[in-house]
Amino acid sequence: MLEQFENIGKDALADLKSVTDLDALEQFRIKYLGRKGQVIQMLSQIGKLPREQKPMAGQLANKVKNEVTAAFEQLKDTLSKSQQDKSKELVDVTLPGTPIRIGKAHVITQTLNELLEIFGRMGFSVAYGPEVEDEWHNFIALNIGPEHPARDPSDNFYIDDNTLLRSQTSTIQIRVMEKTKPPIRVVAPGRVYRPDTVDATHMYMFHQLEALVVDEGVTMVDMKTTIEQFIHTFFGPDTKWRFRPSFFPFTEPSAEVDLLLADKTGAESWVEMGGCGMVDPNVFDAVGIDSEKYTGWAFGFGIERLAMRKYGITDIRLFFENDLRFLDQF
Repeated sequence: MLEQFENIGKDALADLKSVTDLDALEQFRIKYLGRKGQVIQMLSQIGKLPREQKPMAGQLANKVKNEVTAAFEQLKDTLSKSQQDKSKELVDVTLPGTPIRIGKAHVITQTLNELLEIFGRMGFSVAYGPEVEDEWHNFIALNIGPEHPARDPSDNFYIDDNTLLRSQTSTIQIRVMEKTKPPIRVVAPGRVYRPDTVDATHMYMFHQLEALVVDEGVTMVDMKTTIEQFIHTFFGPDTKWRFRPSFFPFTEPSAEVDLLLADKTGAESWVEMGGCGMVDPNVFDAVGIDSEKYTGWAFGFGIERLAMRKYGITDIRLFFENDLRFLDQF
């Protein structure tokens, strides 16, 4: 019996030398180390031996089992690493790599860049200003008196009695006219703040783009031509639009700009896009420009509103929710 145990060990180690892959190694395990394998069955034979032979047979059987198991584990580790190395070698380095998702400009930024490019081709420069303003630039210089409802604290984000978050980018026009002599031809983009009730078309923070032209002999015809060129470039040459009489404290005469747009069902309706008009002489007087010599015009459009009309977006809140399902469309 002891000689049989030794032969099982020798045969197992000899067979292991011919194993060259993991499949063959698994067959070796089943033959020798499995539940019904020869090594395991050898251990079960010890109980049949005479009592005086059992200790020696047990020691020999455990030695054989340990040697075979150790050799098996070593070869298994070697073959596993070899297979991993072969898998790595099978990678075709000439194939295109896995694409990496990178960021892109937000739809509002894309819209703003397009607007600035359009007006840049028309000869406009770009001006920026602070988002925290004083009442002079936000109201007084724009001919908005103390009694005007636009100055109501409930309609503005006041920081103190004379300081607030700007409610319009017209403040930039005032700052430009304070520092620059005519001729002036500038657009002013930026964020503005108003405590509106948030819904599908209103937000307490949104973006505006305003334009200002000041020179000798400037008329409503110049303004209409510029707005028409902008609309046909941004929305398409067949876009219909109109002026509608209105009133703003800082322009006289004033008008609203409407676009004729179709919804998903094809039904057309006039949609307000923004306001415009000839600069009021009182505004020129406030910034030290001779209103007898110079005239000017200005308009202001909401950037979100322009993007919503161009791309068919029905809810302004989508711009600020950071939902990739929405943002990936642009």
